[in-house]
Amino acid sequence: MTADEVVDLYKNDGALLQGHFLLSSGLHSDTYLQSAKVLQNPEHAERLCVAIVAGIPEAVRKQIRCVVGPAMGAVLVSYECARALGVRSLFTERENGQMVLRRGFALSPGEEVLVVEDITTTGGSTRECITAVEAAGGKVLASSAIIDRSAGFQDFDGIPFYPLLRLPVRTWSAEDCPLCAAGGVPVKPGSRGLR
Repeated sequence: MTADEVVDLYKNDGALLQGHFLLSSGLHSDTYLQSAKVLQNPEHAERLCVAIVAGIPEAVRKQIRCVVGPAMGAVLVSYECARALGVRSLFTERENGQMVLRRGFALSPGEEVLVVEDITTTGGSTRECITAVEAAGGKVLASSAIIDRSAGFQDFDGIPFYPLLRLPVRTWSAEDCPLCAAGGVPVKPGSRGLR
């Protein structure tokens, strides 16, 4: 998929929003990407995730034995990427404030993993997911996302990052937010509370 095709898919599905938003990271933004509205359509989810997998170098793809994503936003992304690769899909969840594998999910010692996300802003959820995979004995070979809105990640502590689309989107701390300074109040359309 081209960058324009990804953006058009988000726009057409009503998933690219403009306004004043409070992101899960605690940052404010004038743009919000609601991946759930795109991923609710299996054809769109499959198309995006096949493209994610295609963007990972073949030598890395061949080694991946499992795909893991943090709940909730990356559950479907993990599943569809795993399906494209022909491997298992797992997800991490928060337990006592820490991202872990639950529900009887387990990794074999050294099992090669791809960690995926829907949207990356600060990289916090991806880092937590990588930590959970490593704590469970897995070896993270690469990470990816549908959209990287971070404007700069190249890797996660040496783990290569292969987003489908890098989309620079402005973000501000609450103290520096020009939308707040103009009297605006941010809305939080996302799925989880602040960290």
